[in-house]
Amino acid sequence: MTSSPPALTRIRVGSAPDSWGVWFPRDPLQVPWDRFLDEVADAGYEWIELGPYGYLPTDAARLADETAKRGLRVSAGTVFTGLHHGPAVWEETWAHVSRIAALTRDTGAEHLVVIPSFWRDDKTGGMLEDPVLTPAQWRELTTQTERLGREVRERYGLRIVVHPHADTHVDTPENVARFLDATDPELVSLCLDTGHYAYCGGDSVEAIETFGERIGYLHLKQVDPRILAEVVADGIPFGPAVGRGVMCEPPSGVPALEPVLAAAQRLGVELFAIVEQDMYPCPPDRPLPIARRTRAYLRSCGAR
Repeated sequence: MTSSPPALTRIRVGSAPDSWGVWFPRDPLQVPWDRFLDEVADAGYEWIELGPYGYLPTDAARLADETAKRGLRVSAGTVFTGLHHGPAVWEETWAHVSRIAALTRDTGAEHLVVIPSFWRDDKTGGMLEDPVLTPAQWRELTTQTERLGREVRERYGLRIVVHPHADTHVDTPENVARFLDATDPELVSLCLDTGHYAYCGGDSVEAIETFGERIGYLHLKQVDPRILAEVVADGIPFGPAVGRGVMCEPPSGVPALEPVLAAAQRLGVELFAIVEQDMYPCPPDRPLPIARRTRAYLRSCGAR
């Protein structure tokens, strides 16, 4: 008889619209927002992210009513930024960030997930800019991200958590380390996405043990190593890679999530761990059974 793993008393698990194939505010291939809320609650989750701004209701009172009646609470909002372009993009960036930060604050959440912009088109694979930043662009990225962290904290009381992501300039372990070394821990934390980190050659347990004091948030995701090898060999961009199934249902991929969660528990801080299984596009009846199985699997890892 196998013993149960220790309870992950400091880890709060949830899911996100991404796990229902939602990438855009509106898209005919996506499930309606009310169905997502119904099903994420049915799957046994209590925490959600907002997803793309405009997918869920943006009226805070209505959103609060819709989540509360399903027993759901919001852990974070998400923004996309191109801050390596420097002060020239600040006003446009802030217009985007401030709307989402206000709604995130009004839901009672305390985190804002910040995703750097893609260097190649997510659908066509066309090059949008050089995948390697110049030293000047690195300086802009880090200083402008600190500025964003300061403004978001002072104006909205939120903490930014920067999300390393495939096909962005903050991706590999080397680039993540460079980014963290150049940013103020008081202003900038890390959202470690286990799937993206593996996609880009990283070890999430090692990242937690190395960057522990910078880890502010987790996304739980797994990669199919066979499909990833094909994606890398063929130079496939992230969007089409998802269409091939590179992000897979736990526990069939890598990294193993139980040691990741155990390492996060050892940090001794409260952390959200939000499931994101990229599946855009996917049949509308596919996400719920996966979500139920994933929630049961996380319970078996100690995430009650």
